[in-house]
Amino acid sequence: MDMLKIKGGTPLEGKIKAAGAKNATTKLLVASLLTDKKAIFHNVPDIAEVDVTVELCREIGSHIEWDRATGTLEICTKELKTTYVPQRFSGSNRIPILMIGALLGRTDEDIIVPTAGGCKIGKRPVDFHIAALEKLGAQIEYREMKKEGAYFSRAHHGLKGTIIQLPYPSVGATENTLLAAVHAKGTTLIKNAAIEPEVIDLILFLQKLGVRISIDDDRTIRIHETRQFFDVEHTIITDRIEAASFAVAAVSTKGKVFVEGIQHQHMISFLNKIREVNGGFNIKHDGIEFFYKGPLRGGIHVETDVHPGFMTDWQQPFVVLLTQAQGSSVIHETVYENRFGYADTLKLMGADIESFTHCLGHRPCRFASQNFQHSIVVKGVTPLVSRDISIPDLRAGFAYVLAALLAPDVSHLSGLHFLDRGYEHIVQKLCSLGADVTRQPASTHKSERPLQPLLDALSASPIAQK
Repeated sequence: MDMLKIKGGTPLEGKIKAAGAKNATTKLLVASLLTDKKAIFHNVPDIAEVDVTVELCREIGSHIEWDRATGTLEICTKELKTTYVPQRFSGSNRIPILMIGALLGRTDEDIIVPTAGGCKIGKRPVDFHIAALEKLGAQIEYREMKKEGAYFSRAHHGLKGTIIQLPYPSVGATENTLLAAVHAKGTTLIKNAAIEPEVIDLILFLQKLGVRISIDDDRTIRIHETRQFFDVEHTIITDRIEAASFAVAAVSTKGKVFVEGIQHQHMISFLNKIREVNGGFNIKHDGIEFFYKGPLRGGIHVETDVHPGFMTDWQQPFVVLLTQAQGSSVIHETVYENRFGYADTLKLMGADIESFTHCLGHRPCRFASQNFQHSIVVKGVTPLVSRDISIPDLRAGFAYVLAALLAPDVSHLSGLHFLDRGYEHIVQKLCSLGADVTRQPASTHKSERPLQPLLDALSASPIAQK
């Protein structure tokens, strides 16, 4: 297992190119399974999450050629070799559950997929997925298999279009329903659908593929039955989460970083908060430049929400930024109930953060009066100190990287497989900006400040047990 050695205290300066969006790429690969046509994707990120999805598609019969250097991937699934996704993919990521929607209209055989995985950031149930697919005519049941569970799905009599009202605009449930609706007879309406940029990118791909699909202004997506498909060439949108991560790194380290390729329209709510905290940015024709322009101001209020609101994956690095802003600020998490587990380690590094079970905000929240610590108050300015850290999930991982970049001494970060899931060539990009970061085998470092008491506490927490 590798680890990162980070010596902080250096402003980040320079330019990086934003990678293709993780949350778009993996879903597009699954969407290509709808037909036997060829799809060519550009701007494919070289990250572990794509590796896993590629292996998953190959397992069921996809022929894939991936040029990592150019970010071009060609995929074609002429025939399904199997409709059984092996148990080794259980917990690897959230993609296997989407195989149900993609394959229901292409095969009469039972589709077997393992339970969903991903980062342990709170409950991410598949109830919405299953209810929507069943309304389209699928039969789905959960069974125990070996030590893990699996979902058995079938639609022997085909799928039929219908009106589906999602209880919450879940990205995954919207995508799964979209994929299944392509082959459903007649017309399907998805109401209260997610409209994240990654979902829109999927819709654009489906339209190129031959699907008649439209979006109304009330979060309703309309999909018509499709029988004729075409070869597709598609350029994947850039990753707005990676862009925000490096933006915050630029501002908090008092530096200046140009993020090439990021789209302004995907970052509106994030940019508003950057301005509110007195960070600087300039919109260019080919990206956005972020910079420190003076003392950072706290006293702001952030509520995460579905798009077009402030993204839940932006709040972790933004919390680190707020530790460097003068005053008290509030973050209210309304998307996942256990997203602040990473704050304990930031507190060990010197952050002044207090958690609350109350909703510290005005936005309607599913977690009100349920005793989840889903609001925090961050007080700044607080100097951060170096620590040895075990990364618990992907987005917390970059928050720890950022905290280590702000601390003056050397920090060591383990658990890099979480970072590798979503950040392309992170060491090279940080070093190109002047950061003192090296990746090395964990065996070369002996911790002087073990965090075993913290790790024991985290392993006993609800986050780790889910």
